[in-house]
Amino acid sequence: MQGDEVVMSDRTMYKAVCADCGKECEVPFKPDPSRPVYCRECWQKRRPPRRRY
Repeated sequence: MQGDEVVMSDRTMYKAVCADCGKECEVPFKPDPSRPVYCRECWQKRRPPRRRY
């Protein structure tokens, strides 16, 4: 394992800092420094509402 990797069951998680609130979080992908990463709470606030049919 290297640097900021955290292994949880079968999925490798990576440490990141939320671009909105600055909180440290873990994501299931290697963060790309040129793109923002959001914690679960900020991601839910930013994503479009689900449509109900």
